[in-house]
Amino acid sequence: MPTNQPELIIKAMEIYNRLLDRFGLPEWRDPLPAVDELVSTILSQNTNDRNRDIAFNALRAQFPTWEAVRDAHPQQVIDLIRPAGLGNQKGPRIQTVLRQITAERGELNLDFLKEYNAADAQAWLTRFKGVGPKTASIVLQFSLGIPAFPVDTHIYRVSGRLGLRPAALDANQAHPHLAALFPPETYGPGHLNLIRLGREICHARKPDCPACPLTDLCDYFQLNGT
Repeated sequence: MPTNQPELIIKAMEIYNRLLDRFGLPEWRDPLPAVDELVSTILSQNTNDRNRDIAFNALRAQFPTWEAVRDAHPQQVIDLIRPAGLGNQKGPRIQTVLRQITAERGELNLDFLKEYNAADAQAWLTRFKGVGPKTASIVLQFSLGIPAFPVDTHIYRVSGRLGLRPAALDANQAHPHLAALFPPETYGPGHLNLIRLGREICHARKPDCPACPLTDLCDYFQLNGT
């Protein structure tokens, strides 16, 4: 842990509270069963929410169950999820994960993970190819009620600019680092509001610093101004 961890925790909570004041208490889109969320989040990799939903809904419309997706002809799955991009990669990965879960558990159900602690549940999910810390954390936090702090592209960028993480920390390492700064009960709203900050204000190419409520807390702003 960095030597200034107590100061970072205070800073993180101030950021959390200011974003609540700006954006309100956000709610996750309609919660999905864990296997549904797992597939949806794999589809979301390297694409936007709209394309993810088109691909996910196409699978659900074509197949009555995830068992049917698991056992389908690979090309059929690839064709259905093509709107999400990387279909030749995501399709086989989804089917492989579904087969592996079935082989280990005897059914396509992840509710047993509720009996695990957060670290063990994360470790169980990330054993599968294509299921990284972000994907696993989304499933745990938003489907299973197991505290986890997902770090997507927006949160990684914003947390670096704000100085909540060392610049050298990669996205995978940022998950436990940021999780240690926030209380578990704030993970969901904090995740969603930091994403919103990144999408609406702290843009990748040109952040809209005058519109940001965090400039006095932001390392990037202190160095670069407007």
